[in-house]
Amino acid sequence: MASYKHYDYEQLIMAPISLEEQLIPGTLEYAIHYIVEERMDMSLFDARYSNDDTGRKAINPKLLIKIILFGYSMGMLSSRSLEKACQKHTTFMALACGRTPDHSTIAAFVSSIDLEIEALFTKILMICQEEGLLGGTHFSIDGCKLSSNASKEWSGTFADLKKKQETLERKVKEAIQEHRNTDKNESVKSETDKERSAKRIKRLKQKADRIEKFLSENKPRIGSAGKEIQSNVTDNESAKQATSHGVVQGYNANAMVDAKHQVVTHAQVFGSGSDTTNMQPMLDKAKKRLEDIGIKNPLKGKQISADTGYYSVENLSACESMKVDAYVPDPQFRKRDVRFQDAERHRRSVDKRKEKYKIKKRYFRVEDFKYDDRTKKLICPAGYALYVRNRNFKTTDGYKAIAYQAPKTACRACHLRSKCLRNQNTVSRQVHIFSDFRPGSITDAMKRKIDTPEGRCQYSKRIAIVEPVFGNIRSCKKMDRFTLRGKIKVNIQWLLYCMVHNIEKIMNYGKTFAEA
Repeated sequence: MASYKHYDYEQLIMAPISLEEQLIPGTLEYAIHYIVEERMDMSLFDARYSNDDTGRKAINPKLLIKIILFGYSMGMLSSRSLEKACQKHTTFMALACGRTPDHSTIAAFVSSIDLEIEALFTKILMICQEEGLLGGTHFSIDGCKLSSNASKEWSGTFADLKKKQETLERKVKEAIQEHRNTDKNESVKSETDKERSAKRIKRLKQKADRIEKFLSENKPRIGSAGKEIQSNVTDNESAKQATSHGVVQGYNANAMVDAKHQVVTHAQVFGSGSDTTNMQPMLDKAKKRLEDIGIKNPLKGKQISADTGYYSVENLSACESMKVDAYVPDPQFRKRDVRFQDAERHRRSVDKRKEKYKIKKRYFRVEDFKYDDRTKKLICPAGYALYVRNRNFKTTDGYKAIAYQAPKTACRACHLRSKCLRNQNTVSRQVHIFSDFRPGSITDAMKRKIDTPEGRCQYSKRIAIVEPVFGNIRSCKKMDRFTLRGKIKVNIQWLLYCMVHNIEKIMNYGKTFAEA
C-alpha cells in the first residue's frame, strides 16, 4: 500500500525570503520591476512632495506604480485588494520592497496622477520604440465600452430624474404614515420590523435628497443634435452605452494600436457611446505622443483603419486634414462585397426558419421620392409636393440633411398611405436628404475606396490589430471595468490598463528581454 508524506495548506511556515529572488526573469512582475526601476525617470513625482525638512517620509512612487501595474494585470482593481496583497503575497511584497501602503494611499495616488500618467505612458511607448516594437506603417483605432463606477438606476433626463425624486418623496410619505399606524398598534409589528421600517424611510429620503441636490447643482446635458441627453447622478461624465451584453453605464475607451506588435500608441476615454467624432482627438494626441518619442511625421501618409462606427463626415474630414491613408467603411459595405453574396446559406437553420415566416412588406424609400428641378420641390410617389421643414437638420452622429415633410391634408386620404407610413397613426411622411452622401462627397469617395481590392485588403487587417488588444485587457487581464468616477480619473485608469498591455509586449518581444 502506498504511503505519502502529509501536507497541509493551512500550515504556516517561517522562512527567510530574498525579495529580489521572488522576481523571476521572464515573468511580468520582473518586467514591470525592471522597466520602472531601470528605464523610467520617476523624478517627475518629486514636485508632489515637500517633506524635506518636516513631515513623514512618503512611499516611493516607484513602488506604488509597480504594485498598481502588477495588481491590475491580475485583475485586482480595488485599492483594498492591493493593500491586502502587499501584506500577504510574496510577489507583491517583493515589488513593494516590504512596504505595506494603506489602501487610502494607493487610491489617492491613482486618482491624482492625471498629469504624470501622460509622461509615464509616453515613456513606456519610447521603450517600445527602442525595443523595435513599433512598425509605424499601419494603425488601427477602435473603442470598447467598459462599465463605470455608477449605476444605470441613477440615469435620466432632468424631467426623468425630477419624476423619480417625486416618486421617492411619495414613498417616504407613505412609509411614514404606515410607520405611524404601526406605532398605534404595538402588537402588529415587532421592534425589529419597526427598525427595518425606519431604515427604509431613511434610505428613501437619502435617495430623494441626492437627486434634489444633483438637479440644483447641475444643468441638463445637451447632445450633438442640440437635444437633452441623459445625465447620471453618480458620474455625470459617463453615459449609457449599448454593448453586445446589453446596456451599461460607462465610458467608451478608445485605443490606437500599431500593427507590428499590437502596441497601444494612444489611449483615451470618451463619455459617449458614439465614435463618430472621436477621430480628430485621437489622431491629434497620437501624433503628438509619437513626435515626443522622436518620430518625425508619424502619421502623414500612414494607413489608418477603423470600423463602421467611425464612418462620419467629421471623422473622414479629420483623416483628410491629417493626410493619412484612411480605411473606414460604411455600415453597408459588406452588402456590396462579392465575397459575402452567398453569406445567407451559412446562417443557422433556426435563423432561416424565422426568416421564412416573416412577412416582408416594402414601403416607399427615399429613392422613390423625386426631386423636381423646376419647382425645387420633392415629389412623393402619389404626386404630392413635400415642403422643407428644416434645411439644417443634423443627426446625433453629425450627419447633415434637408428635412422634408408632406402636408397633413395630402397624407390623410392618400391611396398610397399604407405603402408609405409604417405606423398608421403617423400624421404625415417625412424624408431626409443627406447632403453628406451625394456623389463626389468625402463619404462617397471612401465607399469607392473600400470597395476596391486594396481597400478590402487593408481594412481586413484591422480586426487582427486592435481587437486582440481589447481581448487581452478585458478577458486575459480582467481589467474589464473602471473603479473610479469622473472622466479625468477614468482616463488615468485606462492609460494604466494600456501600460500593462504594452509592458507585456516589451517582455514578450523586446530585444532586451530576448537577449536575457
